Amino acid sequence: MEIKTVEMGDGVVRIIDQTLLPGKYEIREIKTKEEMWEAIKMLRVRGAPAIGIAAAKAVAVEMLRSETRDPDEFHRELEKVTDYLATSRPTAVNLFWALDRMKRVTRKSRERSVEELKELLLREAHAILEEDRAMCRAIGEAGDALIKDGAGILTHCNAGGLATSGFGTALAPIYVAHEKGKRIRVFADETRPLLQGARLTVWELMHVGVDVTLISDNMAAQVMKEGKIDLVITGADRVAANGDAANKIGTYGVALLARAHGIPFYIAWPASTLDLSLVDGGKIPIEERGKEELTSFGNVTVAPEGTKAYCPAFDVTPHELITAFITDRGLIYPPYKENLKQFAT
Repeated sequence: MEIKTVEMGDGVVRIIDQTLLPGKYEIREIKTKEEMWEAIKMLRVRGAPAIGIAAAKAVAVEMLRSETRDPDEFHRELEKVTDYLATSRPTAVNLFWALDRMKRVTRKSRERSVEELKELLLREAHAILEEDRAMCRAIGEAGDALIKDGAGILTHCNAGGLATSGFGTALAPIYVAHEKGKRIRVFADETRPLLQGARLTVWELMHVGVDVTLISDNMAAQVMKEGKIDLVITGADRVAANGDAANKIGTYGVALLARAHGIPFYIAWPASTLDLSLVDGGKIPIEERGKEELTSFGNVTVAPEGTKAYCPAFDVTPHELITAFITDRGLIYPPYKENLKQFAT
C-alpha cells in the first residue's frame, strides 16, 4: 500500500494530519515555513524520512514566494528558511540531510537567475521524494529475505507509509512479504505515550489486509516468551558510525527483550539515516517532549496536578543488540564500524 503522506502542488504542501488518525483522515495544507515548523513539531507529519521530505518541499514552496531578483539575497533568504526549519525537531537526521541538499543544489548554481534557482529547488524536493519511494521498496525487498512463511513479527512505533513517502522502512519487508503471499502475523506495540503503533501501524496494516495484533508495550516480553515472535523489525531516526541507532522511545527495551529470548532484532532505514559524523549513539541528540504527553491520555488527565514527568521521545539501541540493518543497499551485518563506513562510500 502506498500512502501519499506528503505531496506538493499549487504553492502548498499537503500532508496527512497524523495527530487525527485513526479517527479522522484529513489532508492539511501547509502554505508557510511557520506552518510546516508547527506540523513537524506537533507530529502532524512524523517519521524521519517523511519529515525530511516535508521540510524539503516546504523550502521549495517558501522560496517560490521570494520577491527578490538578486541571487545573493535569494541565497541569504534560503539560509534563513532552512535554519528555521532545522529547529523543529533535533533527533531525526533526515531533516538536516534534506535541508542541506536543498542548500547545496543552489550553492552549485550561484550564476543562475532567481527563477532558475526556484526551479532547481522544486526539482530537488521532488527528487528527494522519488528517491525515498525507491529506497523504501529496496528496503522491502532486502528485508523480505529474512521473513519466512508463517513468521511472527514484532514492530514498535510506526515506520510504514505514514513515516515515509508511501511505502515505509520497518513495514516495507512486511508489505513485500504480504505481496508475495507469505502468511505472516504482525504484533504491533502500542508505543506510549502517543500510541503511534496503535493509531498508525495497526491502521496501515489493517487497510492492507495484513494479520496484525495490537499489544501494549509491557506485553512484549510475554508474547516473546510464548513463542509468538520470530523476529523484530523497527525503524531508526539516526544511526551513528558504530551502529548505535536512535528510534522511538521503547525500542531499546524491545532490543533487550529480543536478546534475552534469542530473537533476531533488525533495524530498517534508508541511506539518509546514517550519520557518520557521530562516532557513537551517545552523541545523538535526544528530543524531550512536554510532560503533558505523559500526564494526559488524549484529552484526559491521568496523573495528579503538579506531577513531575520526564518524557524523552527517543532512545538509543547499542549496536551489539542489533542483528543486522535492513537498508536500500541490502543487509548490513557486524562489524558495523567497518561495514557502515564501506556502505557510505
